[in-house]
Amino acid sequence: MLFDTHVHLNARQFDEDREEVIKRAQEAGVDYMVVVGFDRETIPLAIEIAESHDNIYAAVGWHPVDAIDMEESDLGWIEELSAHPKVVAIGEMGLDYHWDKSPAEVQKEVFRKQIELAKKVQMPIIIHNREATQDIVDILKEENAEEVGGIMHCYSGSVEIARECIEMNFYISLGGPVTFKNAKKPKEVAEAIDLDYLLVETDCPFLAPHPNRGTRNEPAYVKLVAEQVAELKGISLEEVGQTTTRNAFKLFKLDQ
Repeated sequence: MLFDTHVHLNARQFDEDREEVIKRAQEAGVDYMVVVGFDRETIPLAIEIAESHDNIYAAVGWHPVDAIDMEESDLGWIEELSAHPKVVAIGEMGLDYHWDKSPAEVQKEVFRKQIELAKKVQMPIIIHNREATQDIVDILKEENAEEVGGIMHCYSGSVEIARECIEMNFYISLGGPVTFKNAKKPKEVAEAIDLDYLLVETDCPFLAPHPNRGTRNEPAYVKLVAEQVAELKGISLEEVGQTTTRNAFKLFKLDQ
């Protein structure tokens, strides 16, 4: 039993074979997943996919790269969608200093507004972080994000920062990079952080795990992530699957 907590099955890369991809995931033991919508194009399809499959859920939010495009009406739309029975989180949101489309100050404002919204509707948040760790941690603290908690998505930071995030009621989600030979930090996190605070994900179609690195990622490959976590911890794949799935159910307030 596996729960892929972050997929983009709403991406164009899956337009030709989306249902086959979902079937392959189920055959690989991936019983649950959350499709993340992050702009005007991807949010409706995330909802549509979740509505069409019993064990697929949706998250709705605004990506930091596109923060400059967000309008107040979009925030209202996300709030309306948060009441949908298949929506389980707000996000992905956060900061991304790698791309220069949206100025940092605009990103921070949009990030803070979404945390405020999540607290209003009492839903966990999904955090996107690229080259912005300290600013993200500072904003989470300043905005009292621990009230709702959430996920540090595709975590690539240090063990120390991971523990700081756990103190704020966040789970640490590991993706494909934990399987990369040169990915030192994710492996250290997998070894050091208690399984009760870990989740697994693919972030498909991006970041395919070894040995599929460089190809289109898909939810079935989350098993490779879970296998690597199990190996690093010296425990069974079954234990990783059961515990990370239980963690996800607890976070998303789902009945197991």
